[in-house]
Amino acid sequence: MNQSRKEHIIYVVVWGVLFAAPLLSLYVRTASDPNLSFDWNEIFIVWRRFAVYLLLFLIHNFLLAPLLVHHHRRFVYFSALAVIVAAFAIYQYNRPERGPRKHKPQIEQTDNHPPFDQPHADTQTPHRPSFRHPSPSAPDGFPGEFRPHHDKPPFIREHDILDVLILLLIFAANLGLKGYFRSRDDRKRLAQLEHENLEQQLEYLRYQINPHFFMNTLNNIHALVDIDPEKAKDTIVELSKMMRYVLYEGNKQGVPLSREFEFIRHYVALMQLRYTDKVKITLDIPDAVPDREIPPLLLITFIENAFKHGITYQRQSFVNVSITIEDNRLHFICSNSKAETPNQERGGVGLDNVRKRLDLIYPQQYALDIDDQPQAYTAQLIIPLPTHP
Repeated sequence: MNQSRKEHIIYVVVWGVLFAAPLLSLYVRTASDPNLSFDWNEIFIVWRRFAVYLLLFLIHNFLLAPLLVHHHRRFVYFSALAVIVAAFAIYQYNRPERGPRKHKPQIEQTDNHPPFDQPHADTQTPHRPSFRHPSPSAPDGFPGEFRPHHDKPPFIREHDILDVLILLLIFAANLGLKGYFRSRDDRKRLAQLEHENLEQQLEYLRYQINPHFFMNTLNNIHALVDIDPEKAKDTIVELSKMMRYVLYEGNKQGVPLSREFEFIRHYVALMQLRYTDKVKITLDIPDAVPDREIPPLLLITFIENAFKHGITYQRQSFVNVSITIEDNRLHFICSNSKAETPNQERGGVGLDNVRKRLDLIYPQQYALDIDDQPQAYTAQLIIPLPTHP
């Protein structure tokens, strides 16, 4: 159900309750008092007043509110709102049940004298009435003791002000509800855009990792062709297994830990075919792993860099890879000797991409520690292993 439909359902329910309230109130009163009868005229009078509010609400909801909420045209909105409120105030003043009343002057009389328009019983001339409360501030043209009462209704009464305030509250509630649903739509669109942007960034990073990995592996095979052709053949077989994993699993958001660990074993085995006994390579990966997932090709970049920058034939070299799982967290440690000169840069595209992927996949949930010493380089990574939903 979209947000606009939910909003309209709320309006229908609220106005339905308002129009049903007079019926319920009159029913309760007639049920509790047998002398009262159910009078539809009373209901129609209330409904007529509600209908005016409903009409103005519909105008505000479908014509005025979108000017402010969606188009941000404040001047047009408030100008039209002022016109509607003024027209409503004029209508309230001239509505039939409130219209101007005609009042006759009232004269207070004493009990001992006949009315002003009746002749005296003993004389032929009319007797002048006496008044109990002479008023020194009587208007001109009247005797001091004569005070007529002109009860004209004021232009703005307390009920009129209350009616205008109710109308403004209805408009404010309408704006508030529209603003709420608009903010929800904006948040959903923003979350969707962020999700799409995340997928695009991850896809871009995965496409960068694949050629980067194959480039390094093909360089290794090229070196083995001249050194040991038989090992080169075995390397091609190992590479075909790894290519199958990269092509079919590399584009997924997550792969089982067992598949990722198997891929790492194949890669380390391929590297061991190339190097002599001068290079000490250790791989410590648990055989039994929980049924959890990990982003594909996330750890291999550290291992690639270890072989690329940590192996030299001039002296003893080493590459140590260790993976443990504790408390639903994966602990990865990769350390290697350093073969490059101090001026040579490390890392490159692969390590930068790993950092970006970690930031996108595990925002503020992972720990990456790089210890770059003169003779050794160690990368430690801790990532969470969430359970399957």
